Amino acid sequence: MTVRAAVLPAIGSPLEITEIDLPDPGPGQVRVRLAAAGVCHSDLSLSNGTLRVPVPAVLGHEGAGTVVAVGDGVTHLAPGDGVVLNWAPSCGTCPACTLGEVWLCANALNGAADVHAHRSRDGAELYPGLNVAAFAQETVVSASCALPAPPGVPLTDAALLGYAVLTGYGAVHHSARVRPGETVAVFGVGGVGLAALQSARIAGASRIIAVDVSPQKEELARAAGATDYVLASDDTPREIRARTAKQGVDVAVECVGRAVTIRTAWESTRRGGRTTVVGIGGKDQQVTFNALELFHWGRTLSGCVYGNSNPEHDLPVLADHVRSGRLDLTALVTEHIALDGIPAAFENMSAGKGGRALVVF
Repeated sequence: MTVRAAVLPAIGSPLEITEIDLPDPGPGQVRVRLAAAGVCHSDLSLSNGTLRVPVPAVLGHEGAGTVVAVGDGVTHLAPGDGVVLNWAPSCGTCPACTLGEVWLCANALNGAADVHAHRSRDGAELYPGLNVAAFAQETVVSASCALPAPPGVPLTDAALLGYAVLTGYGAVHHSARVRPGETVAVFGVGGVGLAALQSARIAGASRIIAVDVSPQKEELARAAGATDYVLASDDTPREIRARTAKQGVDVAVECVGRAVTIRTAWESTRRGGRTTVVGIGGKDQQVTFNALELFHWGRTLSGCVYGNSNPEHDLPVLADHVRSGRLDLTALVTEHIALDGIPAAFENMSAGKGGRALVVF
């Protein structure tokens, strides 16, 4: 069957909207008609080579839709079921999975190396980006990549639960483990940052400081739960300490992935504070510390993959927050676009002019 998709022809090349030939689902696979897919900075990291994937590829790792066909052996899903795509399914048997750290599964991205479809015009093999190839009208994925959509949440909203919300929520609740009454600073008010701000509010943080380079994001940040807004500068750690009785925050969540931002987040925490790095930076982003300051400050710096989340367990929890009104998904999207609008959205994101977008099919 032929469908339209956004294809990355080569690393560093613009995305192309083109026809692809998508096969029927094989054993253990399902075919999904997309309702919506999120355009996230991680897709930009894939396209510019910060994260390596086989190319040419259909990108898109955050989406939701409806099952239209299932392959042999699939018994937990049927045509008509709503699903949220899970780009990093756990195998359950590798060392990380047996330790319960499913977000570090060694085999999660094995499917990204499999041929996903063929480009209609020349028959070129296409790969599925981060397993799920959500930038298309329809996709075929492993059944383990399709989680039942939570009831009571529209599929267009549920698309955001598969990555941005899980990552921001998990960074606060699983990695940093914010406790009621603690103070939190979130660096970077994009989709993940907005989810982290809301999650800090849900966790009962007493003061939530949003930090970003753009003054235009203050309104969104405060609507998400920020009590303070700080424009990023060389004085950011000093300003944050001034707002926290000269101590610094208990927890900093870095959602940018730049060396200077990681260092600033670390310096903005109190002695014994915790910094969780969510942003994906390149190998050229080197962060340095001296031995004495590591001893003296007693701070913790930790990485965070996919929010250290278990999607199967966390998705129902997030859905409950959405249904209760504690979590607002509309705040995570700055614009809605159609499939044809993805290349322009990427150009804006690359130039720093635009934030996240939601592709509605």
